[in-house]
Amino acid sequence: MNAFIVIALTLAVATAVWLVRPLWRERAQGVAVASAVALLAGSAALYLHWSNFDWQPTSVSGEHANEQMVSRLARRLERNPDDVEGWLMLGRSHAALGQFALAQRAYRRADRLEAGRNPDALLGLAETMVLEAEGALDERSSRLFEQALELAPTNERALFFSAIAARRRGETPLAISRLDTMLSLNPPENIREILERELTVMRSDPGAPVNSAASAATAVPGSSVESTTNATSATVSGTARVLVALEIDPALARSVSGSEVLFVFVRTPGQPGPPLAVKRLSAGQLPLTVELTPADSMVPGMSFAVGDNVEVSAKISADGSATPKSGEPIGRTAYRVGESGIQRIRIDSLTP
Repeated sequence: MNAFIVIALTLAVATAVWLVRPLWRERAQGVAVASAVALLAGSAALYLHWSNFDWQPTSVSGEHANEQMVSRLARRLERNPDDVEGWLMLGRSHAALGQFALAQRAYRRADRLEAGRNPDALLGLAETMVLEAEGALDERSSRLFEQALELAPTNERALFFSAIAARRRGETPLAISRLDTMLSLNPPENIREILERELTVMRSDPGAPVNSAASAATAVPGSSVESTTNATSATVSGTARVLVALEIDPALARSVSGSEVLFVFVRTPGQPGPPLAVKRLSAGQLPLTVELTPADSMVPGMSFAVGDNVEVSAKISADGSATPKSGEPIGRTAYRVGESGIQRIRIDSLTP
């Protein structure tokens, strides 16, 4: 880029000298200098006005480089607001950075441009809702997965998440049908094994909880269901459990009516995104002891195994939303799966 600027400047100066030379010969030096300055300044101004070159420095790396690329994409969409693929790409980019609200805005724009007929826009919107809600698959996101499945009946992500939603509604035969459809699409062998295991559980015990299953790559919406070698995709184990005794500080208890929702989360310490497991209970049950296992994973492919160091937190939500809000009562503790036994969590502080 520096070479381009030097060459352009040299050519501009040479042109200015050649054009004002007659004035200089006529001893009209003042006019000559003014003309040269006007020519160079005008050329630079017109280039900056018409050029679409991004003059922001690009010699940065990591998260800042990603944010710069997203900013450039957003600026390009300002000039081309009807670019559906561009809005989908912006949604994926924001989701990859953990900016779920911005990702949803981009997916909604793509959805409006396609009049609700683009399954990728619907899937991206639903997946980021699940991520923003700490892994909870609620009525809104379930409805979007269903709409995407209507538009793309063989889409693996739509099939998988709509199967989970159907199972949680108690519609086990529908969930089985959708996982069977996934099997008919010839998934990779490790994904096939997981699906077959889930189907076996559903057929033998329709009331059993949904186990962790294949990764649907929800942090980067748009990708297909992929395999995962992470130990967190393990099946439910008798010893892979987290046990916590929950209580609330008396000073905070006075502000809790008992009708609120109590969420208990298991997370990888210091890692943003959805939890490894979550349980939704009534705050009126406090104090109580809670057990979480990989069966409580609400995002495919995310769970925990024996020996993992995790953080367990409990929060009270007045509106029933899993999304963190300032002022909500919360407590947390460190936990080593399979070794810590029953750990005490005292809800004694407020979310910043």
